[in-house]
Amino acid sequence: MDIIPLTVTARDTSKSPKQLRKAGHIPCVVYGNSVTNTPIQCEMKLLHKTFAKAGESTLVELQMDGQKIPVLFKAISFHPVSSHAMHADFYAVNMKEEIETTVPVRFEGEAPAVKDLGGIFIASQEEVTVRCLPANLPHELVVDISTLTELHTSVYVSDIKLPKGVEVTDDAEAVLATVQEARAEEVEPEVVADAAAVPAEGAPAAGSEPKEAE
Repeated sequence: MDIIPLTVTARDTSKSPKQLRKAGHIPCVVYGNSVTNTPIQCEMKLLHKTFAKAGESTLVELQMDGQKIPVLFKAISFHPVSSHAMHADFYAVNMKEEIETTVPVRFEGEAPAVKDLGGIFIASQEEVTVRCLPANLPHELVVDISTLTELHTSVYVSDIKLPKGVEVTDDAEAVLATVQEARAEEVEPEVVADAAAVPAEGAPAAGSEPKEAE
């Protein structure tokens, strides 16, 4: 079981969220299970590092005042310019109860239809919904695409390699990825002038009246 520790503290309510961020801390909240909405804060760099490892599909253990609370990142917002975290929500889980959440899909291998036939690999779904105990939650699920040997072939939800204790709730026949034929580039036809229609240098253009001799 993968679980990433994250040290947090009770939020300093005497400071505004803007003041906390200026001091290098991110305002957060944890809720769910038996935890009521609890405002907390975390160091910005530590939060970024943890989210980069965990994403929304790996357990995080909040460590605060001697307490250890298993959670998942439920939501995190970033500043549109600086990309710094602005706020994070954590959902506390009961380790003895199943949860339902999304997990990313990783495509593994090489598709012969792409390598040998020049096809285009198109991923139509990059995550699936799973149900399992928190301890069994995978960080990602793997799909082998080496079976894509012909154009217009696909891999499906049913092709995912599932670890023990994990159930996918998506339709088993849902397409995850396919290989399509590459579009032929459209070539603009060359415009070739009709030599007979092009007047010789000094000759009048077609349809024009010749000038009278002076």
